Amino acid sequence: MADDYLSNIKFLIVEDNKFMQTVVRRVLSALGVRDVRECDDGADALKILKTFPADIVITDWAMEPLDGLELTQMIRNSADSTNPYIPIIMLTAYSEMNRIVEARDSGVNEFVVKPISVNTLFSRIQAVIERPRPFIRTKNFFGPDRRRKALPFNDPDRRKAASTLPDGLASDEPQLDQDEVNKLMTPGTGEGEAGE
Repeated sequence: MADDYLSNIKFLIVEDNKFMQTVVRRVLSALGVRDVRECDDGADALKILKTFPADIVITDWAMEPLDGLELTQMIRNSADSTNPYIPIIMLTAYSEMNRIVEARDSGVNEFVVKPISVNTLFSRIQAVIERPRPFIRTKNFFGPDRRRKALPFNDPDRRKAASTLPDGLASDEPQLDQDEVNKLMTPGTGEGEAGE
């Protein structure tokens, strides 16, 4: 099914490590993807997106001169963005809760922890294709709805609160594994999801 499923989807891989570029390209090829472009950083990605109509961007976080978060913010908010609604999958070794929240709050659709597996990457690709979240525009945010649960809530609406990390989320927070990240990023699972 994956062979036909992704055969017409165009991907842009933004990754400064050539080995990881090759790994991601091979995983996509195994999934039946035919049209893939690669680049080394966010600045190059913005140039490529002007001429290559990618359907999905898979980006690393840490790159120079423009990292994955900055790339996401520019795709989402720049006046000359060719497609501010393009699905963006963050593929990174950073798996602390505060990093996941920061990526989500920058407009990333999905989050995959390195090292990757074919099944995990496919499930995140499937999520952006089959279960796209509506885009939200507020004073300080434009991107996919950060709420993952369709549950009623009582005021105050946390969307109106400043976009800061809760007290106690420090950079030395324990790393989450991919299963824990999936629980945070998958609709309808877990309590206190990152997407709420």
